[in-house]
Amino acid sequence: MSAAGVVRAARRLVAHEVRLLASIGRWVARRPHGVERGHAFAYGRGQGAMMFGFGFVSVLESVCMAVLLRNHPAVHRVVFMLDVYTLLLIVGMHAASVTRPHVLDDTVLRIRRAAHIDLRVPLAAIASVRRELVTTHEKRDGRLDLAIGAQTTITLELSTLVRHFTFLGRPKDVHLIRFHADEPEALVREIRAALARVRELGQEPTTEITAELTRERTAPSPSPVRPA
Repeated sequence: MSAAGVVRAARRLVAHEVRLLASIGRWVARRPHGVERGHAFAYGRGQGAMMFGFGFVSVLESVCMAVLLRNHPAVHRVVFMLDVYTLLLIVGMHAASVTRPHVLDDTVLRIRRAAHIDLRVPLAAIASVRRELVTTHEKRDGRLDLAIGAQTTITLELSTLVRHFTFLGRPKDVHLIRFHADEPEALVREIRAALARVRELGQEPTTEITAELTRERTAPSPSPVRPA
């Protein structure tokens, strides 16, 4: 990777961690992100126990290190700060999942996972949607699997390619998306109803890539965006 690529990757990593920490404040204040338009659908319930387990292990490690390093206070302070920051990131991961739900409006389905996936799929690009429990996900070109607790519950098949950017910014065109929702039946029902309205208005799918990523601070558009 070039020096410029390393800098870009570092910036994306820092921005991601800032979003995680900001999500803790949103969680405490009960201010979900990006739900001003449309209906929100949660997905974080399936990972609550796992995140609690990670947090417990982090606290236990901190206690053990305090005992082991009791005769090395300078080293212990550094390790303790790292443990606290790790715990904050774990809490931030769960907070981001709670405060950044999936959002469905009249033209776009916004699929999210914590603070690092924020994909806007135009309803006109959706060929079909179904509830489908999948617990094994093979990596294949053209597929995007957004599992929570090692499972996805909804499958979207697209009639046009949608462009997704990976965590490090590499573009990936997908035609099938699997993701998780706490209430998949309700979300599938709402998507199908929205698709019916779109088709009644004559907004038929096109055959070209219609989704380009823009930064979230721009006005909402029928395109997937980089997470803000």
